[in-house]
Formats: sequence, structure tokens, C-alpha cells
Amino acid sequence: MRSSIATVSLGGTLREKLEAAAGAGFEGVEIFEADILAHDGSPADVGRMVRDLGLEIVAFQPFRDFEGMPEPRRARGFERARRKFALMNELGAPRVLVCSNVSPHALGGIDRAAADLRELGQIAAGFGVEVGFEALAWGVHIRDYRDAWEVVRRADHPSVGIILDSYHTLAPGYPLDPIRSIPADRISFVQVADAPKIDMDLLQLSRHFRCFPGQGDLDITGFMAALGATGYDGWLSHEIFNDRFRMASPRQIARDGERSIIAMTGRTRGGRVLPAAPSPEGVAFIEFAVSEAEAPDLARLIAALGFHHAGQHRAKDVAWWRQGDINLVINTETDGFAHSHYITHGPSVAAIGLWVSDAGVQMDRAEALLAQSFRQPVGPGELEIPAIRGVGGALIYFLDRKGPLGRVWEVEFEPVGGEGDDADLTVVDHIAQSVFFEELPGWRLFYRTVLSLGKTPQVDVVDPAGLVESEVLHTADRALQIALNASQARQTQSSRFINEFFGAGVQHIAFATGDIFEAARRMRAAGFEPLPIPENYYDDLEARFDLEPTLSAKLRALDILYDEDEHGAYYQVYTRVFADRFFFEVVCREGYRGFGAPNAPIRLAAQARLSRHPAVPRR
Repeated sequence: MRSSIATVSLGGTLREKLEAAAGAGFEGVEIFEADILAHDGSPADVGRMVRDLGLEIVAFQPFRDFEGMPEPRRARGFERARRKFALMNELGAPRVLVCSNVSPHALGGIDRAAADLRELGQIAAGFGVEVGFEALAWGVHIRDYRDAWEVVRRADHPSVGIILDSYHTLAPGYPLDPIRSIPADRISFVQVADAPKIDMDLLQLSRHFRCFPGQGDLDITGFMAALGATGYDGWLSHEIFNDRFRMASPRQIARDGERSIIAMTGRTRGGRVLPAAPSPEGVAFIEFAVSEAEAPDLARLIAALGFHHAGQHRAKDVAWWRQGDINLVINTETDGFAHSHYITHGPSVAAIGLWVSDAGVQMDRAEALLAQSFRQPVGPGELEIPAIRGVGGALIYFLDRKGPLGRVWEVEFEPVGGEGDDADLTVVDHIAQSVFFEELPGWRLFYRTVLSLGKTPQVDVVDPAGLVESEVLHTADRALQIALNASQARQTQSSRFINEFFGAGVQHIAFATGDIFEAARRMRAAGFEPLPIPENYYDDLEARFDLEPTLSAKLRALDILYDEDEHGAYYQVYTRVFADRFFFEVVCREGYRGFGAPNAPIRLAAQARLSRHPAVPRR
């Protein structure tokens, strides 16, 4: 199948949209009528611009409120069509998208609609163009693709075909099997769009919340399977109405769209089969970029969490700290990637290493899905670890245990024998990243396609300065869990992190333990200062969960937060924020599957009290 995107899916000027589509690797575009009307050149100029960029025009769209109209509106509809067909000839558009009528003046009847489409097809043939008919989910009389197909079938004209649209099929819940019986040569082209599961009017959902396949919750896989059964091999085009998309860079959105097409079809740009995703097996390491002056403070903080200095890089100013299966790296180099990241973002997480079953295959998949690969000179005694750029430009490294990559610590680091009492922290439970509000769907797609992560439902977290949208991407066994947070409110902690430190990135890291109380006691003995939690929180906690007095007393004494769900209990304790950039969390799960969302407002308020920033702007 060939990939296309409708210009309505992108923000910017028409030229910016077309350049973004071409740059992302799309082969075609649907030209939205409003883009022609707002452009300061002729339709012929637009056509030349499209072709000069190596694109094809798939369709001109939309042509509204046509079929089933009474006179004199019917006659005016045909006159409108002739003028649009003439414009299409000048533009060089081969087909027009005719969407089912939403006018209250429209008359019902499949035969009436078929007769109108047949006559329209005859006129279109005279202009050398085709008509594609699409059922809108909110059409007055025709809203089901099965009815649209019956209209096209009865029209029985070679210049009239059906347009199938995944949103208008899946959002209303229409069955997919009937698609399989539609002849491929009667399908004009196919539009694909996903959407979240929200209890909302279909028109409003469509106009504001459509998204690329892989970003929502519709059964795109089932739709594509039914389409594949027809033998269709033509244009597959994104038509997305989304407020966030128009706020974001058209180049970024176009790249997300092409990534979605590749993942959805399982074919790379060159036609190769997309490599299957090796299963992520957990976090191999987290690398911090800090200055030489800041490194001792970070070292004291993680030492208080029970980490010990396990090794020093053989050739660089890079320290390795370890506890359980958790590896932290403190990089104070004054050149190289980590230093560049520090110059831009300040103290920050510059890289995350992931264990995968096959690093080479994972890298091939990432590059096929348009991830930006990263390479830098490798010195003597260093390993070349495959890497791509992730959120905020930070790196994601891929390691496997099959070869030298599995021995990275012994190969690159000299042991220093820094043993001591740990706090029994075992693994990285989850990593939270703050991203720009308009980029949240794109990073969701990145993780779902490149790493094949599943997702949890989005939740709204109440920050003292506004709402924060939060969702978690994860492996099936939860060995890797990444929380994405975004907010439109400028003064939320998530927004301040992005705006004041020049971009998205890791804002907090949670470590798991089997005994939160023993871990908290050991950490306090090592100098750990927890985030102070107000007494009012614990008074409410006792009322909500009917806690044993002894348990409540232990929670209060150690500033531990608590939650529970139908699966079990959850305990959390937070560090204070390091350099106003990032912080750590220690969690204990007793069957619990969430992330303590009810406690997030308490944590955010406590952090706001200690922050050098006010929670809300002063007037």
C-alpha cells in the first residue's frame, strides 16, 4: 500500500504541510479545500509545488451535502461539482472525496442517492476524475459504510467508488466482516484514523481527538485485517482532526504519521518486512549528566538511598553506582554527548539503557520506524552500544546479554570496591518523563511502536497550578514502565520542568523494594531526607482505608504514602527534588498495579512548598 496524509492533519501553511509530508517519506497528500482557499497561489501553482516535492495528489476533499437533495438544491449541487472538477483539473487531483449528506434538507433512499452518484460519476468522467463516496458517522441518512457501499454498488459507474475510513467504521462500532466482501477495485482509497475511548458525541470526538493508529484505542488491527482480505493495495491515507496536532511542528506530526503507517502495515519505507520487536527486559542503567561541582551532591543523595560506588570508567570521568539490579551512572565529562546535554538542560538524565532480547534487531526496528540513531567515537576499551534519541533528545541505549554488551560493566569500568549496607532496592519500577503537551501523542506512538509497549488509561493528576495528563507505557510483565506527563497549565511542575530547563526529559525515577519500612529506616540512617507529608493526609488516609493504628503510625513516622486497589497495597516515599530538576521515589507493591495517582496531588503540593517557585503565579 502507498502512504498519504491529508493536509488537514497538519498545522502550518500549505507549503509547510507539503514539505513536512515529503520530508517524512509520504508518497501522496489529500488536499483539503480550505488549504487551497487560503493559499496565495493558483491551484495550478499548488499542483506544481506538490509534484516538485515528489508527492502525488491522492484526492481533493471534501465535497459536502450532495446526495439526496431536493430541487433546486440538487441542481446547485451538480453545478458546484462541475466547478470543483474544473479546479481539480487545474490542481491535478485525480479524485474527489464526497462525504455523505448531513444537511437537514437531505432526502432519504438508497436508490435516490445511487442515482445522484451515478449522474455525478458521468460528469466526473467527462473531466477525467473519479468520485469516492464516504459514509460520515453522523450522516443524516447514510452513516454506515455498508449503506455507502450499497449506494456505490447500485450507482454502478466506473468513476464512482467507496472510500473506507477506519474512524467512521470503528468509532460507531460497525462490524468489520462485511468489508471483506467489497471488491478491491471498487475501493477508491482508504483513510485511517484512531481515537481514544471517550464517552463523547462522535462528531466532537472526530473533530478534536482523532489520532494516528497506535495512539488511540480503536481496533485498527481488525480493520486492516478486513481490508487486507479484499486484496486492496492502493492508497492508505491519514485524515486526522486533532487540536494538538495543529499546535505542534508539522514535520514532527508528519513523521509520527509515517511511523504509524509503517507500524500498521508492517512494511518499511523500502518495502521490507518490519523487524519484530525484541522484548524489552528492563532498565540496564540510567545515566546522569552533571557538573563536577554538582556530582558530590548527587552522589550523597543516591548513597543515602543505599547505592554504593561500584566502579570508575577506565577512560572517562564517569562513576558507576549500584544496588540490586539497579545501575546508575554519574557523568561529569566536559565533552561528548552527556556534556552537550548538560549544557542545554542542566543536571539531567542524559541516557537510559534498556535490556532487550536482541540489541541488533531492536536497533533495526527503531531505525525502520524513523527513530533517529546516535553514534559517537568509541575509545579504546569501550563498547559500541546501539542508541537512538528519545524524549528531549536524551539517548536510549539497547543492550542484550548474548555478547560483549552483557559485560559492559566489567569491560568499561574499573571496580572500586565500594561496598556497604544497601536499602534493599531491587529494580527500577518506573521512569516518569515530562513532555510538551502537544507532543504527548507522538511519544506514546514512539514507545508503542519502537518498543511495542502497551498502555494504561490516561489519568488526570491535580497539581496545585493545574491539571497534568499522565499515562503509563509498559511491557506485558511490567519489567519496563514509562510514565508520560504533560500539561497545558504553564505553572504545573511538569510544565515548569520543560519550560525552565529547555525541553522534555526524565523528571523522576522510582525504585522498587520488598519492604518499604525497612528500606525507609535504612535510608534515614544513611542521611536520607524524605519529602515531608502533612498530618492531614494521614488523618484522611485512616478514614478512607480503615488502617490499623500501628500501620498508620509507621506511615506517619517515615513520611510514607499509601494507596490500595482491588489487587493489593502500594507504598511510596519520595526524595526532595535535586537541583530543582528531578527526584527519586521508592515504592513497594503488594499486588497493586497502579502508580499512586490519588497521592500525586499530595506529593505535588509538598514539592511546591519546598520549591523556590510559587505554585501559582503571583498577581
